Amino acid sequence: MKVHIITIFPESFDSYFSSSIIKKAIKNNYFKPIFYKLNDFSKLPTKRVDDKAYWMHGQVISPKPLSDCIESIFLNVWKKIPVIYLSPSGDLLNQEKVELFKEILWEFIIICGHYEGIDKRIIDIYVDYEISIWEYVLSSWELSSMVFLDAIIRTIPWVLGNDQSFLEDSFSKKLNRQKEYPVYTRPKVFMWLEVPSVLTSWNHKEIDKWKKNNLK
Repeated sequence: MKVHIITIFPESFDSYFSSSIIKKAIKNNYFKPIFYKLNDFSKLPTKRVDDKAYWMHGQVISPKPLSDCIESIFLNVWKKIPVIYLSPSGDLLNQEKVELFKEILWEFIIICGHYEGIDKRIIDIYVDYEISIWEYVLSSWELSSMVFLDAIIRTIPWVLGNDQSFLEDSFSKKLNRQKEYPVYTRPKVFMWLEVPSVLTSWNHKEIDKWKKNNLK
């Protein structure tokens, strides 16, 4: 999966992309992030990319540098690729949509907004999917992009090392989009609480029944 990430703060991704599952995905070439610092596409001497919003408080990402950046990416890859904008106003993300995006998105652009967001004309002209990770607002829209990417990347075959790992995650198809059952590990007894005996029984039929009965 190749993702072109447009952001004012590319350094925001450094820590998360250099650890754990994402680091492994990058190392094994399952995921390739390419960063574009939006300020590099500003024609102003100050490299500023925002301006005051009409009739509201706050600043908005200007359309011209963002358009120039998107067009530059299209030119570099020799085609128009899907454009995603993470926004509180977008369609709510869920696991079913994550699985769909994994199948249809192998090279795409993510726009990380800032301030009050991006000019609506960019959405009208370029954006294919406007997505919200939930019903709240973040100061850093890079965070929402990382959430979106993490959810998709972990479903790519071999990223987790074991393709069975995500099949029984909360909201997975196998669990009928319900929340996952409780999980336990050793020791068998911790303080005064004991692992349910069925889970140490090696009776797969009863274990499957227990899992089904403990979905939330």
